[in-house]
Amino acid sequence: MPERRTAARRPARPSLRRRLLTFLLVPVLGVLVLDAVIGYFVALAYSNRVHDADLSDSALTLSEMIGSDALRGELTAQARFLLEYDPDGRNYYTVVSDRHGRMIGNAELEGPGFPVTTDAAPRLYDTALGHRPLRAAIMRVPNHQDPGDVLTITVAENLRDRHTRAREILFLTLPMQALLIVAVLSLVWFGVSHGLGVLEPLTARLGRRGHDLGPIGEEDVPVEILPLTRTIDDLFARMRNMLGLQERFIADAAHQLRTPLAGIQLHVERLDATGDPAQRVDALGHVHRLAARAARTSAQLLALTRTQSPDLPDHDGMDIVDLASVVPEAVAMRVHQALALGVDLGYEGGDAACLVRADALQVQEVIDNLLDNAFHYAGHGHAVTVSLHPHEGEVVLAVEDDGPGVDDAFLDQLGERFFRVPGVDEDGTGLGLAIVESIAERHAARVAFLHAASGGLRVELHFPAIASGKPAETTS
Repeated sequence: MPERRTAARRPARPSLRRRLLTFLLVPVLGVLVLDAVIGYFVALAYSNRVHDADLSDSALTLSEMIGSDALRGELTAQARFLLEYDPDGRNYYTVVSDRHGRMIGNAELEGPGFPVTTDAAPRLYDTALGHRPLRAAIMRVPNHQDPGDVLTITVAENLRDRHTRAREILFLTLPMQALLIVAVLSLVWFGVSHGLGVLEPLTARLGRRGHDLGPIGEEDVPVEILPLTRTIDDLFARMRNMLGLQERFIADAAHQLRTPLAGIQLHVERLDATGDPAQRVDALGHVHRLAARAARTSAQLLALTRTQSPDLPDHDGMDIVDLASVVPEAVAMRVHQALALGVDLGYEGGDAACLVRADALQVQEVIDNLLDNAFHYAGHGHAVTVSLHPHEGEVVLAVEDDGPGVDDAFLDQLGERFFRVPGVDEDGTGLGLAIVESIAERHAARVAFLHAASGGLRVELHFPAIASGKPAETTS
């Protein structure tokens, strides 16, 4: 038999309407049930009060009826009938003389656990006859037939009639309770449905937006969902940022890679068209240089876009690092390249800790771009110095060279994208210092382009210093 495949049941989608109705209707039903229970006990209390009043009246009536009959130890048949009559059972009574003992009665009723004074109003208490609970009224009166004697009169009844009256009162109010329940449930259902209708204009407006990532706005947004719409606005802002970075990257890549790619194509065609070895070698040299330029441009465009990503932590979310350990390591990694280029690379820094909030990898990228810039524009036979020192609540990281330097007219443009100093023969992308500017901005650092004392260029980054703290572990 082929196996029967059962599709996994998808979990039910959460429903705001169902959640609101659950949180409203369940407590309302609980309150209404509680109201019915309280209503029953209120009715029972009322029934008890009425029956207690009747029971006290019966005790008073018995005290008036005994008169001369008490001495003979009996009541008339009519009096006995009135005292004992109960449609659901029997009532009980007893009259006890302090001198003569029990005189009349139809049951042995226990006395209360409290004293009863003479000529006082009847006092009520709970007692029992066998296993049957009773409610009794007791009073003491003088025996008019025997001066000095006192009669204790007790009248009791069972509790069945009290509960019957309470249930009758409850059943009389149940239809009203049912109508109230239906009315409340209907009002809650209507209120929730009508209340959720305020979301429909907002939903319709969002449905008409298409590809618009602008802010939702707050003119028709209920206060309760403002945090949600503000979060969506923040998400839209990040998406606009990402799309802007993507569009800028595509435009920059198309602009910057057009020239080297066109040059590569031209020299490849030249290579195919000539058989002269000298021209072929020259064409291959141009192809290699242009390919290297295209690769470097692509790498730096990616690096610049990565530094501007909104997913990276801001300055307050970065770890505490000690630049006094990060910077020397980054400089040491470039020593071999400096020797190959004939550049004298040095480092100046003290032993004091230089604690800042930073991303160690991005700091290393800053140093790499500054050293690349110095190596390319200072050239063979020149010196490049990296220095690090604290100064007036800041940590200053500087890279300077003794090369030809930059004219004052161009110093303010050095951090711009794709800017290259006119008249410089070295190939470059014009992105290295723009990357430095972008990373510095994320670190709340300030970049300064200055003339070095030796005549070259000096680039300073001023990081906000941290007075104390434990630096996080860094990876180089």
